[in-house]
Amino acid sequence: MTKWKSAIVDADRNKDWKDRLKRSIRDVKWSESLQIIVDKILADEPLNVTDGCILFECKNLNELGHLANLHKIAMFDNNAYFNSNVHINQTNICVLACRFCAFRRGPKASDAYALSIDDYLSELEKFSSFVNEVHSVGGLHPDWDVDHYCSLFKRIKKEHPHVSIKALTAVEIKHLSQISNLSIRDTLLRLQEAGLTSLPGGGAEILDDDVRQIICNGKESSQEYLDIHEVAHDIGLPSNCTMLFGTIETTQQRVEHMIQLRDLGQRTKGFQCFVPYPFLPDSTRLPMAQLSTGQEILRVIAVSRIMLDSIPHIKAYRMNIGDSMAELALQFGADDIDGTVKQESIMHLAGSKTPLDYGVKQLAKLVTRSGNIPIKRNTTYSEFEKFVPPKEPRRLPVV
Repeated sequence: MTKWKSAIVDADRNKDWKDRLKRSIRDVKWSESLQIIVDKILADEPLNVTDGCILFECKNLNELGHLANLHKIAMFDNNAYFNSNVHINQTNICVLACRFCAFRRGPKASDAYALSIDDYLSELEKFSSFVNEVHSVGGLHPDWDVDHYCSLFKRIKKEHPHVSIKALTAVEIKHLSQISNLSIRDTLLRLQEAGLTSLPGGGAEILDDDVRQIICNGKESSQEYLDIHEVAHDIGLPSNCTMLFGTIETTQQRVEHMIQLRDLGQRTKGFQCFVPYPFLPDSTRLPMAQLSTGQEILRVIAVSRIMLDSIPHIKAYRMNIGDSMAELALQFGADDIDGTVKQESIMHLAGSKTPLDYGVKQLAKLVTRSGNIPIKRNTTYSEFEKFVPPKEPRRLPVV
């Protein structure tokens, strides 16, 4: 069978993955530090902050990656997931000015923009015949309230009913609720009724308010981020969650960030994918940032997979880390590479060089080169299809 479905809460994860994992790790000869972690996994003991720091300090990156990959295989076999999507960033005008952000503009900037609903739909029209998701995040526009986004989402669903809407980060939801004089719950309920499918999860940065005060002062607090996603999960809106690493955070703060997300995911079953991505320094105002090496990116991916047992998928976000690193990450615990992403602004303004002209066949080749099976999915990880590339036309010999 090349097509199948899964409950949203399972997101295609093997129901017996914990037993599979135990069988696969029990008889491997691990280093002393990793054996401590393996013993806790075998005993069904949740990993704590100390355990997470041990994983980050593991000297043998390949061994760490092997443990993470065994987690991934226990959960999803050799499947690796992607979808066909387009990013449309609706505005770069923002009432905040986060120090790490290269995308934001003030309303009087020469390159500030705000797409009207008609302009947004015209942009989506270019891609709607070959995508199944539109991903929209943007600045906190001072004049756009919940009514604006409800009108936009209703138009999308009317004109492109096959396209799911993944949109609005937690801070955008907070902003809409404030200027619309609505509770977070009522804001999300109205957006859901208008057609919102899921939340993308951006804006978590590092869930430590001392770090947030320096890199994104004025955004939602750590607890507000968690609370907004909890409300979304409670009304049936699944979401992703993220971590921006390589700014000023410590190893312990990274681990504490993961544990907060893990614990919320355990309670709500609403997180579907964790997206860690390194800070990109171009055009930002964080001269003190620690720039992540390729090894550090793979280490974060691997630790994420081992720590976050309540969140099914780990994404190698190729828009940020590039295609080659994403391919490696699929061997270090990641199982998702987002999608075709036909256009994207935020990461590319920050320095990403990842090409934006990828098609499904190219994504499938990337997955296959990593030793995995390419699986095309929908937004909410509930519908799947094994991707079989179309046969190339036979070329007649030249005579």
